[in-house]
Amino acid sequence: MTKIECILRPGKLEDVKEAINRYGIHGMTVTQVMGCGLQKGRTEVYRGTEYSINLLPKVKIEMVVPDKDVDSIVALIIEAARTGEIGDGKIFTCRIDNAIRIRTGEKGEAAI
Repeated sequence: MTKIECILRPGKLEDVKEAINRYGIHGMTVTQVMGCGLQKGRTEVYRGTEYSINLLPKVKIEMVVPDKDVDSIVALIIEAARTGEIGDGKIFTCRIDNAIRIRTGEKGEAAI
């Protein structure tokens, strides 16, 4: 099993969620987060005064999927989230040793 964690523009959440759901993955956790990457925020002007916003609002989607589906799901996320502009986000993957469904005690892929 692999955990996919992606940080995206908030406006792309629905597109990514729909793409993942069409693939057949319905279990995910979505969190509103703040962050910055290479763009290091942005500068804006309010009433003639310039100020910088260092941390931008983003959403983080976390899901655990079978290893065989990782490449397909990552490709779907990239396709759905890409705008071509700086700030499209990042995707991280890491191996998961086990998952346990608390309600039934199921383990491994049966629990995801």
